[in-house]
Amino acid sequence: MTYASEQTPAAATPPDPQATRILPVTPVTVVAKPSPVNPVPPVAPVPPSLEDRATGALVGAAVGDALGGPVEGRTPEEIVQRHGGRVEGIVGPFHDDWRTARPLAPYHKGDGHVTDDTLMTHALVRVYEAVRDHLDAYDIADHLVPDLIGTPRWIPELEAEALPVQRIFLAEKWIVARLHYGHADPREAGVGNIVNCGAAMYMAPVGIVNAGNPDRAYAEALDIAGAHQSSYGREAAGVFAAAVAAAFIPDATPSSVVVQALRLAKDGTRAAIEAVCEAASSVTDPAAAPAPLRAAVAPFDTVGPDYRNPSLGARRPSRLHAIEELPIALGMLLIGGGDFRSTVLGSVNYGRDCDSIATMSGALVGALRGAEAVPAEWSTEVARASRLDLEAPGAALAAVAREVFTRDRARARTHEQAFTAISAIPAMTEAVGP
Repeated sequence: MTYASEQTPAAATPPDPQATRILPVTPVTVVAKPSPVNPVPPVAPVPPSLEDRATGALVGAAVGDALGGPVEGRTPEEIVQRHGGRVEGIVGPFHDDWRTARPLAPYHKGDGHVTDDTLMTHALVRVYEAVRDHLDAYDIADHLVPDLIGTPRWIPELEAEALPVQRIFLAEKWIVARLHYGHADPREAGVGNIVNCGAAMYMAPVGIVNAGNPDRAYAEALDIAGAHQSSYGREAAGVFAAAVAAAFIPDATPSSVVVQALRLAKDGTRAAIEAVCEAASSVTDPAAAPAPLRAAVAPFDTVGPDYRNPSLGARRPSRLHAIEELPIALGMLLIGGGDFRSTVLGSVNYGRDCDSIATMSGALVGALRGAEAVPAEWSTEVARASRLDLEAPGAALAAVAREVFTRDRARARTHEQAFTAISAIPAMTEAVGP
């Protein structure tokens, strides 16, 4: 038997020109096996989605609010004395006899209870769910005020069902008095109210609906806040909403968020943010932050050194001043480097209006990094203690944001078509005779 390899080869034939052409090569994916010589490259983390960031922003805000509530109005020294050190998580009320310690505010602050910051934030989410489009000051009159005075809800600090208006602070009750009873023009109803952080503290939803568009968030928040605040209180609302929107931009960082806030901020608000962030640039330990950050914001803050005893010029309109809470929140965001624990605990242990500071800084970290940034042991306990679903508002608002974006694109196309048609008409260069 003769094997094929032993057979005499046939005469060679001329090569086929078609056979020598270069054919396309189908790419083959090679999965490398891990070894000391050929390690598997790390897989790039998947960035958080719109829904994840929206949930992170609102959960982060609520957790910051709940952690800061029990030490609101206190100095860093008083916080350390009361708790034997810095606050490192959920704590109980500052006073054991919280029902009678402050008759003006007989609220159960602490033990994971959210405050009016979160009540107002969730109320604004419900307004967006109803309108499902951009909001203006009239929507505050038509939707937010009825929500505050018409539907009983569980109020954690009262440990009872009640109308939200029965818990919110006097500066927020102002919008009920002015819009429901006074029938003021919603666009200017905030004039005359004390100037504080009352509007800014619940503007995170505006940033979420305008995710990635700080300019639009700024303008919308200014419009909404006109029903509630004036001067630097209204300005802070616009800048905070813009900062939240900026945190949604892909590859955003704490520094880029601050840059966007400074780009839009005006007057004393801009100067205060600049001063605080400059001071924050030399601080690496959040525990060391309160003194230098307070010194930086003090020239712009009208409340004065004693938070519980405001100065005579406190909370009056001015182009030279700013609320304290937003600049400090942005400063803590820089110092914390986007880490939720560092940022929010730094905000809480700053004292003074620390529940609102931590609400803002918590929202910003959550928007930057998504819901996973918020420690689960905190968010779970806050949800349980406050009897709130902290995640549902984020999912609902993300759905609204998608709908609004679709409408915005359609409106932009309509405008583009109209302007294109208008601009195509030749200019009249000569007067038309009789």
